[in-house]
Amino acid sequence: MIGIVKRSGIRKGFTPAPAAEVGFTLVEVLVASMLLTAAMVPILRALTGAHTMDVKIERRMRSLTLADAKLEDIKGRSIYNYSSDFNDSGSYVEGLYVCKVVDTAVSGDLRTILLSVGYDENGNGQLDSSEIQVTLKTLLAQRWL
Repeated sequence: MIGIVKRSGIRKGFTPAPAAEVGFTLVEVLVASMLLTAAMVPILRALTGAHTMDVKIERRMRSLTLADAKLEDIKGRSIYNYSSDFNDSGSYVEGLYVCKVVDTAVSGDLRTILLSVGYDENGNGQLDSSEIQVTLKTLLAQRWL
């Protein structure tokens, strides 16, 4: 029983609760545990989904950076060696990132370069359709004869 407070602010008649009423019952602990578990499952599921999306975005961004660097390399080499064949069936550019280049002649002075970069998840050295992260396509012209 909680004591009575007089107008003067002094408590009178305060007695602590008996020892049998202190703490939680087993049923209360079990219910609290079940509620906590039920709340944690969706939170953990959301965190797992966010991590998976983060990995996908990171791989796509890295693929774009590597594809851009490879395309700039091809453009630079084409200035002095335009007649070179830039086809590449699949080579590792960094770690497990694979680059595939398809070089197609449009005319004598114009070529189409199709470049695909992705993360090689199965480690076979080839880009499967599900592994391609970025595809860049450009026209490449001979700059001088």
